[in-house]
Order: sequence, then C-alpha cells, then structure tokens
Amino acid sequence: MLLKGSCHCQAVAFSVKSHHPYPFNRCYCSVCRKTAGGGGYAINLSGESKTLNVSGGEHISVYRAVINGVQSTGERHFCKHCASSLWVYDPDWPELVHPFASAIDTDLPTPPRKTHMMLGSRADWVEVNAQFQDKCFDEYPDESLAEWHQRLGLER
Repeated sequence: MLLKGSCHCQAVAFSVKSHHPYPFNRCYCSVCRKTAGGGGYAINLSGESKTLNVSGGEHISVYRAVINGVQSTGERHFCKHCASSLWVYDPDWPELVHPFASAIDTDLPTPPRKTHMMLGSRADWVEVNAQFQDKCFDEYPDESLAEWHQRLGLER
C-alpha cells in the first residue's frame, strides 16, 4: 500500500510503501507521548525506507531522544515550521521507516485488534481503552508490526 503523508502546514509531503499499514500499535512511552501523541500515545506504522520519497526535505528537523542518559539512534523527523511529527528512522534497522499515523493523509484500514505497549510509562491521566481482544504490555509487545500483520493475514 502506498502511504502519502504531510505536515500540517504542507511544507513537507512524503510517500512510502507499506506492507503493514494497519494503525494498531499504540505506544504510551514518554518519548512517543510527548513528541507525537496528543491522546497520550502515538501510532507508528511501518514502511520500506528505500521507497521513502520526500518533498520539502529542507523543512525537516530531526530529534534524537535521550533515554536513561543515552542518546537514542532513532531519528524522529518533524516539520521545523509547524512541528508535525512525520516519521522515525533508526539506522539500526535501515530497511524500515516508521511514519506516524497522524501524518498520513491516505485512508488507512481499520485494525480488527490493537496492541497497547509501554503502558508501564504511560501518564496517569491517560485512559487505556483496550477491548477484550487487544493485547496490553508494560514494555515492548511479543510481536513486531510485521508479525502482527502476518498473524492476522493483513499484509498488503
């Protein structure tokens, strides 16, 4: 599936191919919550980094979080004008890029189930609206974005 996205002010637009486009994975960690999660969590998708096509790249800034005193290798790309979070790229997994669902303009498929991760670091004010079929984890889930899509037969 070709995902098309942009920032709020339209200075940056991008597209990326994804075999795993379902927005099912809600991350409640403080980095995602504070940089891209207005509802107390962020939703990351998965794309093939070699297919990432960007217009307006000169308007992008990158943030690398410090976690427990160590700078993360993850590069959080955002628009330097309107501060829209766009995607995360980590050179430790060079074949992947993780666009934020909130930046995607393409209609996304509705996930049949959700995964709620990093609940151990969620803010007290955040209500987790997990359904009985959803999976919840205090830290990382027991399956990747790709494995979740494969298990449910949802790869595109």
